Amino acid sequence: MANGEQEPIDIESLANSLRKKFKTLHHLPEKCCIYRVPEQVRCLNPKAHAPQLVSIGPLHHGNKEELKAMEEQKLRYLEYFLQRTEVSIETFLTSIKNKEAKLRDCYAETIRLESKDFVTMVLGDAVFLIEFLLRYSCPRSITIGDPIFTKSKMISDMWLDFWLLENQLPLFILDDLFNLAKTEMYHDDYYGVSLLSLTRRFYKDIHEFPSIEENLFEIHFSEAEHFLDLLRLCFQPPPTQSQSQPQSQSRAQPNKLKTQNIPSVTELYQAGVKFQLGSSKNLFDITFRFNKGILEIPLFRISESTEVLFRNLQAFERLRCDTRYINDYVIIMNYLVNTPQDVELLVQNRVIENWLWDNEAVSTLFHNLVQETSLSAMDFQ
Repeated sequence: MANGEQEPIDIESLANSLRKKFKTLHHLPEKCCIYRVPEQVRCLNPKAHAPQLVSIGPLHHGNKEELKAMEEQKLRYLEYFLQRTEVSIETFLTSIKNKEAKLRDCYAETIRLESKDFVTMVLGDAVFLIEFLLRYSCPRSITIGDPIFTKSKMISDMWLDFWLLENQLPLFILDDLFNLAKTEMYHDDYYGVSLLSLTRRFYKDIHEFPSIEENLFEIHFSEAEHFLDLLRLCFQPPPTQSQSQPQSQSRAQPNKLKTQNIPSVTELYQAGVKFQLGSSKNLFDITFRFNKGILEIPLFRISESTEVLFRNLQAFERLRCDTRYINDYVIIMNYLVNTPQDVELLVQNRVIENWLWDNEAVSTLFHNLVQETSLSAMDFQ
């Protein structure tokens, strides 16, 4: 072929080839709520996004050898659950099968499991979560030799897996199966029990959440898409004064902390600013009272599980939500907390409860959490 001449192509064949590729494209459901964490976020702390004890849902199903031990426990829980409810396993399987398409659409990627494997997986994982919550709420339900409830450390490790974005089942299927089973639960221990009450009871005992009021679970449970989303909704601030009041009224309120060029806690202290534990139970209600020179910050309890929870909340906000309150909170705290000295000042003023017992670890935590983030000025003013 001479220089400058173009190779002829079969346009019709090329067009047909592209049409075939269109048919293989993954369907993007409008209401997906469970995602894989992007690699640029995962690589910052891979363990914060992968289950260590139990896989829930399809994304980690059968992936790791160390998760297979809990598969046998899922079968035991399923057997006990069926005995307690006296609802047939066929009834539960049929209920899940009827919602299979809706369940699959909750995941942002195509789930390759065959229908029978998918339905079986959902039943085992959903009943495991329900049975776990039942046993936690009613210790008399715990069977002899239960490997989870005979070890307190395993319980705390288990709830870490329940927070992972990639390790979720939609709440609606848990609620459906629980309500289906509850119609045949005649034991007094289950009178008046709901999935909401079991979930609230469980999270009430998790010391990392001093700021969550019990009524928030009732308010947000019906709209939550999964357990992680329920926590996000309970953490988010109520409507601001500026949203609920005329502008003339909102101006009279204390000045909200601005987010540009925020000095560190030590710098503010040296400038005469005082720090005070905020009376608000909402984590985001950071307020600077200019007339008194006081910065009010709600209590923040930091433990070994804080990074896992916040990384998954941030990832979910990034992929699903219009607002990024968790993201903005950690950015602001990173401005304030640069050094161990900053942490110590907040500990002394009871703003931070440091369960890591190392002030440098706390300042490092905030620094790590702001990697791959940017501030949403509209959300935090």
